[in-house]
Amino acid sequence: MVREYPAQPLIGVGAVIVQDDQVLLVQRGREPGYGLWSLPGGLVELGETLAEAVRREVREECGLEVEVGPLIWWLDRIQRDPGGRVRYHYVLLDFLARPAGGTPRPGGDVLAVRWVGPADLAGLPLTPGLAELLQAFFAERRRPPDLCRAERPIPKGAGDADVDTARS
Repeated sequence: MVREYPAQPLIGVGAVIVQDDQVLLVQRGREPGYGLWSLPGGLVELGETLAEAVRREVREECGLEVEVGPLIWWLDRIQRDPGGRVRYHYVLLDFLARPAGGTPRPGGDVLAVRWVGPADLAGLPLTPGLAELLQAFFAERRRPPDLCRAERPIPKGAGDADVDTARS
């Protein structure tokens, strides 16, 4: 699958894995966003459901098994080169999740894994749009995640406001 200069947008999933009022982040080990902290996740493979993709990506990147809950955030990640050509284009869907087994450890294309709470976000280099997602998420967290609930409101500001069109 061609990630750089793709012929069409690529669909990716991420997991907002919650435990003890903290969220698990991974430090990216490849572009785009090498060295930045992000949600564990990756691209959906042909024939794979969104939930299957979330579980597989979290297992590969963090060594965890997760229970996947509802969609809570989405964004377009579009990055253009200096000539204006689309270098990367991802449609990212982030799902609430909770650990169901395993111990977090870096794997695959991840440099490190880390549990973070609201106080840990200041100064942490995050992928574009992640700070807004986590701030909205932590602001409304008052109880453990209810993964059985079929519907959950998507935070205001999700979507178009998170497009990364910066030229590198």
